[in-house]
Amino acid sequence: MRKPRSIRLQRRRLLVDGVPRILMAGEVHYFRLHREDWADRLDKLVAAGCDAVASYMPWLVHETADGFDLTGESSEYRDLVGFLELAAERDLLVIARPGPFVMAELKNEGLPFRIYREHPDAVPLGWDGKPAPSATLDYLSPGYLGEAERWYGAIMPVLAERLVSKRGPVAAVQLDNEVGMLSWVTNTPELTDRTLADLAVWAFQTWGREGSISRYGADPDDPAGWASQWRAGGTLDGTAAQQLALHHDLGAHHRDRYARYLLRLRDVAIAHGVDDVPFLVNLHGTYAGRGRHFPIGISQLSKSYAGVPQMTSGSDHYIGELTVEKVPDLYVMNAFMAAVHDADQPLTSLEFEAGTGDYGEDLSSLTSPETAELKTRLCVAQGNRLVNYYLFAGGHNPPLDAAVGDGNDRIAFTGERHGFAAPVDPEGRLSTTYAGTASAVRAVRGAEHLLAGMDEEYDDVVLGYVPDHYLTEYCHPAASVRRDQVGELERYRGMGPRDILARALLLGGYSFRAVDLSGAPTSAGAELDPAGPVVALATPPVLGRAIQERLAAFVRAGGRLLLHGRVPVADDDGTPCTVLADELGVKVDDTVQGTPHYFPSVRATAWAGPQPEVRVGMLEHLIAPDAEVLAVDVATGAPVAVATGAADAAAAAAPEAVDGGASERSAGGRVVVMACDYPCHLGFWRQVFERVGVRRQIVAEGNTPGLVVTSTADADGQRLVHLINVAPVAQQFTLTVGGVVLELGLGAREGRMLPFDVRLDDAILCWSTAELDGAGDGSTVLFRRSSAAGSARIETTREVAVDGVATAARDEQGWLISWPAGATTDRLTVRLS
Repeated sequence: MRKPRSIRLQRRRLLVDGVPRILMAGEVHYFRLHREDWADRLDKLVAAGCDAVASYMPWLVHETADGFDLTGESSEYRDLVGFLELAAERDLLVIARPGPFVMAELKNEGLPFRIYREHPDAVPLGWDGKPAPSATLDYLSPGYLGEAERWYGAIMPVLAERLVSKRGPVAAVQLDNEVGMLSWVTNTPELTDRTLADLAVWAFQTWGREGSISRYGADPDDPAGWASQWRAGGTLDGTAAQQLALHHDLGAHHRDRYARYLLRLRDVAIAHGVDDVPFLVNLHGTYAGRGRHFPIGISQLSKSYAGVPQMTSGSDHYIGELTVEKVPDLYVMNAFMAAVHDADQPLTSLEFEAGTGDYGEDLSSLTSPETAELKTRLCVAQGNRLVNYYLFAGGHNPPLDAAVGDGNDRIAFTGERHGFAAPVDPEGRLSTTYAGTASAVRAVRGAEHLLAGMDEEYDDVVLGYVPDHYLTEYCHPAASVRRDQVGELERYRGMGPRDILARALLLGGYSFRAVDLSGAPTSAGAELDPAGPVVALATPPVLGRAIQERLAAFVRAGGRLLLHGRVPVADDDGTPCTVLADELGVKVDDTVQGTPHYFPSVRATAWAGPQPEVRVGMLEHLIAPDAEVLAVDVATGAPVAVATGAADAAAAAAPEAVDGGASERSAGGRVVVMACDYPCHLGFWRQVFERVGVRRQIVAEGNTPGLVVTSTADADGQRLVHLINVAPVAQQFTLTVGGVVLELGLGAREGRMLPFDVRLDDAILCWSTAELDGAGDGSTVLFRRSSAAGSARIETTREVAVDGVATAARDEQGWLISWPAGATTDRLTVRLS
C-alpha cells in the first residue's frame, strides 16, 4: 500500500515529504484517448523521465443527461477514477486541472452547452452593451457560480479521496484556467447591470459619491447614467482625464472580481476535502509568439494568490523558438511572476510549450527539437519547481452525446485528431521533439538533488515591475485618448522600448530579479532599500503618483536608479505628475519620434569612449543643468541621456517644491536617465550599468551575443552555473567564477549546468566543465558527457578512480580529472575510495 505523502510550498520550494523537489510533468488528456491507450502514454511519459502527469478534467465531458459520470459508466472517456488509479500504479503524481473553464480547444471552453442556454444573464455585456463574442461568462454571476459550485461538488470529493495525504496520486489542484484571458483578447470588459452595480459600490467605497462624479463624469447613484458612461468607455461628454481614469479603474475592479471568484473556488474545494495540497492559478498572456504581454495576466490575477498560503501561480507560455529576441521575454516573465510572490510561493509552469509548434496542422511552423530543453534550463535556473509539458501526448476528440449541428459535433473544434504537435502524436508515435523533451528532463534530474534547494543568484540590479502599466486589456473603440495611452504603455513598459533594457541586461551577462514597485505588502521585497540593488525601470510617460513618490524617496535616501524610455510626466489618469522628474532635476523640453522622413540620431559623449553615431526611434531633449551629459541629439546637441546624483541643485533653486527644503535632504543616490532607445550595443550598455554601480559576478568573455549566464546556490555555498546558448552559432569563451577561470565551448543552441563547490564525502567537487548526471552516493560522481573534451577538479585526500578513457592526475590541490573529445558513452563515473 502507498504511504501518505505531503506536498508543501515553503521558502519558494516545493517540498515532497519535506524534501525539495522539481516535479517534471506532462499533460495527457485521458478524455481524448481510449482507455486501452492510457498505459502506453503514461509509460512514454515515465520513459521521458517525468514523475508527474497533468490533465484537464472537463465539466463538458463529465456531465451527462443523468448527472455526472467520473468513473466511466457511460463512456470510457469519462473514467477519471480509472486514469488516476493507473497513474498511481506508475507512481506518477497528478496535477489536477478541473476548471470550471479549461480551454484546451474544447467547445464552450469546456463548459456544458446548457449553461449558456439556462443562464443567459451570465453572458457578459461589453462596450456599448454588446454581448461578449467569446464563450466567456461573468464569473460572479449567481447562476453560473452556482453551477460551478455544483461541478466542484462532484469533482472535488473524487480528488479529495485521492490526495497524496490519503495515499493517492493527486499532488496539486489548479483553480479554473486563464481567468480573464477571454475578456482581454476580445477587449470585452464585463459591463452587465449586475457588474456595474457592483462597480458603483466599489467606486463609492474608493472615491465617495462626489469623488466618483468628478473622476468618471457619472454618478454611482444614477444607475442609468452610470451604465451609459461606463459602456461608452467615458466618451459621453467625459474629459480626457475621466476617460483614462474610467479605463484604469475598470481594470482595477476586474482584479478584485477575479480574486473574489478564484478565492471562492478555493473555499469550495476546501469544503469538499481538498485541503492539504497546493492550489495553482494558471496565468495567460503570451501573444503572437512573444511574452511582452504576459504581465497582463499577472496584473489581472495576482490579487487572487499573492500572499495566500499554499497557493501559487504558474506560467502558460507559447513563444516558439528561444532566440535572442525571445529569451528576455521568458526571463522577464519569470522574474515578474516572482516579484508578486511571497516568501513561500515558488514559480511553476502549468503549460510549458512542448512539441513541434505545428498547432494548425498546416506546417506553418516547426520548432527545433532543442527548444524545450533550452526553455526548461532557463526556467529551472530561475526557480521553477514544477514544469508541465503541454501538450505531451495527443489524442482524438470524441463525439458529443447529442449533436449540436456545428460542423463536427465533437467535444472540440480541432477536428477528430488533437495534439498533432505533441512529442507523442495522437496515434502514440514519437515526434522529432520527444528526444529533446527527454533530454531536458534528464538535465534537471541530473542536478535536482542540488537545484531543488537552490535560489538564483543576482547581480546588483532589479527590474521594476509596475502592475498598472499592464492594465491595458480594455480600450473602448471610440476612446482615442485611452488608445494613445495604451500605445505608449505597450511601447515603453516592462522590458523597455524595443525590449532593449531587458535584452541588454540578460545578453550582457547580468542576472536580475524584479521588484513590484506598487509596494504590494504581500510581495517579497516590497520595500525599496536605498542600500540595495539598482532599480532599472522602463518608463512610459505615465507612472502613477504613488510609485513616483516611492522612487523619489528611494533616490533621496541614496538609492540608485536607471530610467530607460520616456521621463514620467503624468499620473495614470493623464493628469500632470512630475514628482520623480522634479526629484531628479530633469525636465523634458521636447519629444522627437522617428518618421519615414526623419531619422533621429544620437551620439554618446566622451565618458563612454569613442562611439559611433546611432539611429534611434525616439528621443527626448532633456533640461538637466546640474547633470552630466551622457548622450546628445546629433541634430541639435540637446542632451538625451544624463547622469545625476539627485535633484539637489534643483531643490536648492526652488526649495518650496520639495518638502523640508534642500538643507534637510541627503546627497541622494546615483541616477542615469536614458531618454532614447539607444541600440542594444552590449559594450555601451555595460558601461551604462557600471555608471550606476552594477557589475557582473560571473563573467563570460569572448562570447558572441546569445549566451545567457546565471547561477543558483544553496545555503552551504554549493553552486550551479547555468549556461544557455540561444544563438545559432557555437560559443567559445572564458568563464570566470570567483577565482576559477575556465575555457569553455558550447554548441549552437546548447545548454549546460556546471557544478561548483559541491560537497562529497570527505571531498569537494570544485568545478567541472560537464554537468552532473545524478546524485551519486557521496563517494561517486556521475557526469553527463558531451562529445567535447572536458575536465573536473576534486579536492580530497582519498584515492580517485575513473572509468573509460578518462584520466585522474593528483596534484597539490587534489585531483584533476580529464577526458578527450569524442564520447563513446554519455556518462562518466568518478569513484572515491
